Amino acid sequence: MKQQYRFALAGLAMVTALGLTACSGESAPEKPATAPAVVAEPVSDPVAEPIDGEWHNFGNTGAEQHYSPLDQINTANIGKLSLAWYYDLPAENTMTGPVMADGKLFITTGHSYIRALDAASGKLLWEYDSGTRQRSGFILRYGYGAKGLAYWNGRVFIVTHDGLVIALDADSGKPLWQQRTIEEGGSRYVDGPPRVFDGKVIIGHAGADTGPNRGYVDCFDGMSGEKLWRFYLVPGNPADGFENEAMAMAAKTWSGEWWKWGGGGTAWNAFSYDPELDQIYIGTGNGFPYNHTLRSEGKGDNLFLTSVVAVKADSGDYVWHYQNTPGEQSDYNSTMDMTLATIEIDGRERKVLMQAPKNGFFYVIDRTNGELISAEPFTKVSWATHIDKATGRPVEAPGYRYHGKEMFELWPGVTGAHSWQPQSFSPRAGLVYIPVIDRASLVGDKGLDLASPEAQAVLGMNAQQNLDIPGARKSYLKAWDPVAQQARWVVETPGDWPGGTLATAGDLVFQGRIDGKFVAYYAEDGKEAWSVDTGVPVVAPPISYAVEGKQYVTVLTGSGSSGGGIFALGSAKFRTDYRMPRRVLTFALDGNSALPVNPPLPERVAPADPDFKPDPALEKEGAMLYMASACIVCHGTNAIAGGSAPDLRYSPIPANADAFTAIVSGGGLVSRGMPQFKELSAQQIAAIRQYLRARGRQTDSVEAVSAAAQ
Repeated sequence: MKQQYRFALAGLAMVTALGLTACSGESAPEKPATAPAVVAEPVSDPVAEPIDGEWHNFGNTGAEQHYSPLDQINTANIGKLSLAWYYDLPAENTMTGPVMADGKLFITTGHSYIRALDAASGKLLWEYDSGTRQRSGFILRYGYGAKGLAYWNGRVFIVTHDGLVIALDADSGKPLWQQRTIEEGGSRYVDGPPRVFDGKVIIGHAGADTGPNRGYVDCFDGMSGEKLWRFYLVPGNPADGFENEAMAMAAKTWSGEWWKWGGGGTAWNAFSYDPELDQIYIGTGNGFPYNHTLRSEGKGDNLFLTSVVAVKADSGDYVWHYQNTPGEQSDYNSTMDMTLATIEIDGRERKVLMQAPKNGFFYVIDRTNGELISAEPFTKVSWATHIDKATGRPVEAPGYRYHGKEMFELWPGVTGAHSWQPQSFSPRAGLVYIPVIDRASLVGDKGLDLASPEAQAVLGMNAQQNLDIPGARKSYLKAWDPVAQQARWVVETPGDWPGGTLATAGDLVFQGRIDGKFVAYYAEDGKEAWSVDTGVPVVAPPISYAVEGKQYVTVLTGSGSSGGGIFALGSAKFRTDYRMPRRVLTFALDGNSALPVNPPLPERVAPADPDFKPDPALEKEGAMLYMASACIVCHGTNAIAGGSAPDLRYSPIPANADAFTAIVSGGGLVSRGMPQFKELSAQQIAAIRQYLRARGRQTDSVEAVSAAAQ
């Protein structure tokens, strides 16, 4: 495969980027408590049982409810919630979920830099640098490092961006064992959190947008590091034989020589676990390439793309699957969190799995057998009219298949209606709290020669993401009733990159916002109960835990991940500078700490560049290379950054040819997460530099800068 394959998202930004245009603590009154004042009754469903007020996995328990049964902080006393302690972090990725055990809070930032803090005071206990940036090479340009970690039996588990699974001693931070889950030097990478269920470490990875990869999930023994099983998510070459009956079954849903494309289906985020059924649930990703005609001759459902797959925890044997989007072609991942619960439907208790994937429908599935119970849209959907309950299949809208068509408007857009920021579920309220994204895209493939490397480099489709049209570039917190399949209440949130959520037995829902507020809502009606202005974006998922009978709520601050890079346009009106303070914030009742005043950010002005001369042809070439080289992942579409990395329109580096070359080609900032682009020629580097200099001249302050430079 040619290297052009390796940045699939180039196609999603192509139309936008070629234009070279810029786009544009207060406490609430106390409310009567509806819960006891100490600790709520245990959750009745065994899959959701917590561990003594601790938080061991990304979603707390195997149920992935992002729910805390603690209720010391509740609707009656939320007005007394205040900062207990904070810990300053470096300017790197902080879009991560912490875990807590044995009085210690464990966090990962950057590319798997681990810190253990005293959970009650914030005192640093130990830190561990995995060295990921120095090893990652090519894949450093994809993703931002792990979104979380896990704890089990005195061990902290991390998975590095380049695929090392590492067990650390929770008391000292010393490595106990390490294994590799992806090959070195390929285009796979890991940016999702590991899970540990019953001593088994479950690991997925990404790469279905970046190369011809065949997705799989690995399971390791938490004590020894021994690999217990691997489950492939799409079938391989039939000539090599199939690993199991599930792969033979899946192969019947593919056509042509799909294995030459890898197939995709990578499980980069979501896993859940039911110990009673001994089942692990895997949320799978999109196909490679996106275009169904290119990938599978336009035929077949292509299992197990965009599916929920249940496997036996002990063996990895296939149990059942449910496919959300058969024959997927719009990057409609089903890698969003899968919430397990027992709820009453039609007069009887059902063990369910609930998911709001990117395609815009909210699914309630019987987790014992994969039967669809119900599915309804939780946002605007144009690709399908409804989900047929009898067959479990979507009824596609006329014209949804874009093969041979001019670009048309698609809802949700290719960026999806819900990303990895987790939903939460309150067993007390019976509601799921979803951070919803409303975006639209233009999609089509007319005019593309699908046999050409250029078409294949953009995965066989033209796409313009993040359309600036009525109703788009918005976000919401929606409280969803999974029985009635409708919203109970809706709160519009700033921008279009909403924060992850936390529900608690205190009948509260916590969520951060891109405008810097960290907010608690009443779980029943969505009214704001409490908020604090941190002065910086808060998008990471919060957690809650107890130490010596005292309840805490912790969240990491800082913009980043895709919302600070590729998808930053929707939040461009909010100041999300890479240099903003990033912190661990921990709150408790009657906390006695205070945030320091944030230092003023430098004025955003383009640097003096007196030697700049417009060159439209070179700038167009540079725009294409900026996308194809994956610069948009961190520095943003149209070079409009949102906090994942410096905004290069205002950086002095592009104005200096030697400095720019030393960083881009020479790898001068690899240790800080800036990849090295050794494959770019001097001409190509000059073209990207010219594009960035031109973008700097298009900023609002360019006239003042020009005058000052004369």
